[in-house]
Amino acid sequence: MSGTRRGVARAIAIAIGLGIAWLLLAAAEADGAKYSVAQCGWHIDADAGWADTTGGAKFRSDAYCATPPTADPFDGAHLKSFTRGGGTVSGTRFGRWRWTAPEGTSITRVSGTWWHTLHDGFEQRIGAGTASGGFSPFASASGTDVTPRDFVAGFAPGVPALEDRLLCARAESKWCSLEPGSWSAVRALTITIEDNAVPATAIGGDLVAGGWRRGAQNLQIWGGDIGSGLRFGETLLDGARVGFTEYPCSKALIGSEWRGTRMRPCELGFMGTQAVATTNFSDGTHRASHCIADFAGNVTCTAQHTVLIDNNAPAHPRSLALTGGDGWRRLNDFDLSWQNPDQGAASPIVGASWRILGPFGYDSGAQFAGGRGLQSLKDLHLLKPGVHTLQIWLRDEAGNEAPSSAISIPLRLDDISPGVAFDAAGSGQGFPETVVATIGDEHSGPASGDIFFRRLDSQQWAELPTKFQPGEAGTARLIAALPASLAAGTYVFRAEAADAAGNRAVTTKRSDGTEMALRKVSAGGGAGASRPAAAAPRGKARIFARLRWRHRLGTSLTVPFGAAATVTGRLLSAGGAGLGGRELRVVSRPSRGALTRVRVDRVSTGEHGGFRLQLGSGTSRKISISFAGSDQLEEAARSPLSLRVRGGVDFHATPRSLRTGAELKVRGRVRTRGAGLPRRGKLVAIQYFEAATRRWRPVIVVRSDHSGRFHARYRFHYITGTARIRLRAVSLPEERWPYAPGVSRSLVVRVSG
Repeated sequence: MSGTRRGVARAIAIAIGLGIAWLLLAAAEADGAKYSVAQCGWHIDADAGWADTTGGAKFRSDAYCATPPTADPFDGAHLKSFTRGGGTVSGTRFGRWRWTAPEGTSITRVSGTWWHTLHDGFEQRIGAGTASGGFSPFASASGTDVTPRDFVAGFAPGVPALEDRLLCARAESKWCSLEPGSWSAVRALTITIEDNAVPATAIGGDLVAGGWRRGAQNLQIWGGDIGSGLRFGETLLDGARVGFTEYPCSKALIGSEWRGTRMRPCELGFMGTQAVATTNFSDGTHRASHCIADFAGNVTCTAQHTVLIDNNAPAHPRSLALTGGDGWRRLNDFDLSWQNPDQGAASPIVGASWRILGPFGYDSGAQFAGGRGLQSLKDLHLLKPGVHTLQIWLRDEAGNEAPSSAISIPLRLDDISPGVAFDAAGSGQGFPETVVATIGDEHSGPASGDIFFRRLDSQQWAELPTKFQPGEAGTARLIAALPASLAAGTYVFRAEAADAAGNRAVTTKRSDGTEMALRKVSAGGGAGASRPAAAAPRGKARIFARLRWRHRLGTSLTVPFGAAATVTGRLLSAGGAGLGGRELRVVSRPSRGALTRVRVDRVSTGEHGGFRLQLGSGTSRKISISFAGSDQLEEAARSPLSLRVRGGVDFHATPRSLRTGAELKVRGRVRTRGAGLPRRGKLVAIQYFEAATRRWRPVIVVRSDHSGRFHARYRFHYITGTARIRLRAVSLPEERWPYAPGVSRSLVVRVSG
């Protein structure tokens, strides 16, 4: 080697050594993430641009980098710049290969192999390029060395580009000869790039949209980067991986290290969807996030998103009960209530599903009633009478429900009156000792009955002692003994029957459709026959009775809700003497709409014929009193007494002091002891007291719900100054409502204008 060539080689070695030291120092101080890019070798092409500052007239390029997979990865691989044959080129002109760092990154290190053939002022220079076109070489050669030799250099701070130049290294006013030709070559480059820009990421979709979730849930993922591009994405739920994505990147595994094969190995943006299986997590609150990493290893994560998970159906309802009990009823209106089980960390209950199964395969199909915390169903109806089964199960806010958890309750409806008729007349002669009526009811079955009679020429019915005799399924008999002392004449009969649901029926006919009437003739004989001695006539009796509550008396009496009245009176002979020691029958028949049954009491008269019976609290009713008679006394009955009971109403209003135009809220409850509320709810009037006329005037009329509760809102207008307004609630009269109109306690609201 000539002295000149030895000097050049020594200068190159010194420059490379300084470059290595600079690289080590820069690496120690660097804080950013880094990645490596392999170029022209290892069967990898080059991500570099070539340019000729003469416009293409004096230089040319040649590249062969991606050798066949079965060949030596470096055999013949090169990136070369050549001079074109003939002529000269001006000084400072060059051809060059250039590697540009992606936006937001910089090159901090390079290593590789170079070799060259250089004549007449041409040099190969490798160095850092700037965005403005500047160039700072770290290695240069001016002689020929065709043996590939390694080089390495570091940059602190990093540089935006790396260049390999074949240069006419003379002043611009001078020139270099193109004969003989010169060339420069590089290969096996490893370019280290610093990427300080962290990627950005966001998530959306059903999983993090709020509300309770179950099963597989959609999660949308967004990611973006301005440097090396996106390498990995990972979705975490409570820190556990539930989704992982490796994004497509240009990379190669070299010496157990993944290197990029392009300066920007990966795509800058990504948008996709994942399905997250929530069934692997317990019911309750969880935290979801998504992390994304770029090729340099920068990682960023989203904020924690709250995820509410519930994959388990609620347990069955607790304490399921029908309002009014699960017995037979005649109103086709069923309300039921229950208690919801504790959901713990799971989603709240938002409704109930139910179905009704009935005779002959009837199935209503599954129905749903919604409402957070729902614990009752109102106004259920059956299509026909009979025994049905209601199945009910719960649904939570996540949509979980399990029909297999349903519990059942019977619904028994009988809104058909029983059939009742006296037995058909027989072929026997004479006046019978008993009369018999037959009751039939296919649903709830016969429950009670009475038989009454009167002389054809009388308007007063008398009750006969009647025996209720159950028969086969759905039948019963009423057997009434006729008094032996009945005087001759024609008698008609009436039978009343009730089934277990409270339906009543009345008839005066036999089963063959004829009127139930019997004629009793006086005993007699033929001419000349001796007549038996006539029976002594029986004395007449009469009943005097009144209703009493506190100091009030009368045959028709109105008492407050819940009050217990008393019936008092005397059993008298025709002459007005008291008849002591006699038994009277007192029958209380509730008004229509009452759920209670007919009540029969027996009371004995005192020494002077007086009697007294305490009547329990309840609905309005009719009180009938009768005396069955005896051998010396005829039977007697008292026309019914009327006991009217006022309805009970609770009433509240808030606020008790307000401004004109502000909203007054009123609420209350109609008491329903012994009564079924109308199907549409109970009518209630809110009234105010008009001082000028001393009358109560209506404000609004509302209907209660099926538990008797009512709510309303009202605004007072046109009031100036300060007014004290007295309010009350009134339970209004309605058909099949067994109470007289009732009022609440009044209250005073202060309104200021």
